[in-house]
This record gives sequence, C-alpha cells and structure tokens, in this order.
Amino acid sequence: MESFRFDSGSLEETEAFLSEAYTPMRIGGRPEDARARVARNEAAGLVSDRLEFGYTMAYDAGCLNRICLVTVHAGSFADTTGGGERLFGPGETFLLAPPDRPYRGEVRSARYTITMFDPGLLAEAAVTGGGFRGPVRITGQRALDAAARRRLGSAVAYVRDQVLGGPGEVGELVAASAARHLATVALASLPSTVLADGAGSTDGRDAHSDTLRRAMAFVEENAHRDIGLADIAAAVPVTPRAVQYAFARHAGTTPLAYLRRVRLARAHEELRASDPHTVSVASVAARWGFAHPGRFAAAHLREYGVPPSGTLRGDPRRAGRG
Repeated sequence: MESFRFDSGSLEETEAFLSEAYTPMRIGGRPEDARARVARNEAAGLVSDRLEFGYTMAYDAGCLNRICLVTVHAGSFADTTGGGERLFGPGETFLLAPPDRPYRGEVRSARYTITMFDPGLLAEAAVTGGGFRGPVRITGQRALDAAARRRLGSAVAYVRDQVLGGPGEVGELVAASAARHLATVALASLPSTVLADGAGSTDGRDAHSDTLRRAMAFVEENAHRDIGLADIAAAVPVTPRAVQYAFARHAGTTPLAYLRRVRLARAHEELRASDPHTVSVASVAARWGFAHPGRFAAAHLREYGVPPSGTLRGDPRRAGRG
C-alpha cells in the first residue's frame, strides 16, 4: 500500500500537488488561511483521500480518467460544470464528474473524502448484476434515493476505514475485491445506462455441466489471483451470464460465492499448516482476500466449526471437518 500526506499554505504548491495527484487543473481563491491538507492511502488502483480546505477554492480541471466519488463531511461543494450550480453538502456521496470529461466548481471550506477506482470495473459490475448490453456509464451525480445514498456512503466508509485505513499492510486481493464491491454499489446507487435485459438463448444453451466444471477448475487454479466473473467466463470460454446460469442451475450458488468459498478453504489450509508463533490470522485472511477479520472469523466458524485462531493453534476439533 502507498500512503502520503500533503500540508501547505501556498496556493501555488496546492495547485501543483492537485494537478499531480488528480488531473491538471487551475485553482483560485483569496483565502486568509490558504492551508490545504490531503492524506492518501492507495492499493491495487483503489484510492482513498482525506482532504480539508479551510477556505473557498475554485477549480477548473481536466479529465480524471477514474471514477471519483466524493463524500462531504463538513462545508460544501458547488459543481458548475456546464453552467448552473449543483450544491452538495454534509452527508452526501456523489460522483464528482464523468471520467472522460473536464469539470469545474468550488470547494467551500470543506472536509471530505475522495475515493477513486478504474472505470472498467463498472462494466464488470454490470455483467455481474445480470445481462446489460451496451456501454456502461454513470449518468448522474446524485444517488437515486436516500437508501442508495446511505448504501454508497457506507461502501466508501468501508474502503476508507476498513480496507485502506485499517492497521497493517493491505493485500492485493483485499484491495481488488473492495474495488469491485465499490463499483457494484456505485452502479446500483447512481443513475446509469444499465438496464436489465432478458437472458439470451445462447447463454442458456451454454449453461451446462461442462461449463460449470471448467469454471470451477479455473477458480480453483487461480483463487490466489485477482479474478472476477469476466475472467472466469473468458477462461471457459462462454458469456458471463452463461457462467452465472451454470452455477445457479448445477451448483445452487454464484461464481463469486464459489470463489469466496475456495479462498476460505485455502486460508483454512494455510492456518492448519502454519506456526502460530510466526503467522497471524489477520495476515492469512488478508492474503486470501478477506479484509474484515471479524467476518472472516465468522465465515470460518460456520464452515469448520472452530474459529480460525483455534485452527492456527491446532485445535483438535478441526480434524473432523477439515
């Protein structure tokens, strides 16, 4: 994981820093206190920044080339891209700008979080959600409703506090899984081009037991890598929906649920083979893509009847189930 901090009272230094960290931009303002503070945590292309400006800073910026979500904690944002003014205040999480378009506005004495990820994850989230045909774009800045706003804010907070802001090093699988999750939540919470369509006949024909066998084999061979539904489908090869239908029809589960199960089993095997004096449960969980130790422990207990700490210590109860 990469981390850095910026703290300056110079508008020139702040402009240079923001242009380097985000996209080329010009900033302005006549602050009495030009102090700007930024703290960044980043892993596997997933970025979480905490920013604070004690004054009104105007900005005119180029394309971000990333999905950029802003959560306002204090103060306000005024977006003036394309004319008019759209104001965002405390408690709101919104899309700053489409990744391929310039943007402009003002940060008004604001404290806020910026979370960024690869726009390509939206297309994968659309496929995972089921059957969209066409370009995948977020088309509006605000969440669809109050529930969507809370859901999106919670997903951002999870990335900021539990994944990138938690203690210790962040594994690549953990960060990549969190980015995929955030993309899925963003697509479900913000206006977009995604409209569900029906299942194609080809997908149904391809959803046979051999598709399931090939997909399971790929998952088992590549569970240590950052893979998703699109990767599994390409390896078979069939459409992502055919893979989903094959798992539902023949295994009663989803491809990603099966991937989590395989990773849980690998983590369990590693715990059994490890020395408790040199290895921790948290490090094994993170290595296999489990960011939250409590959830990992609960899943392990459900599956194996013993907490992961017991498996690591050599608890004899594990023998019957694992």
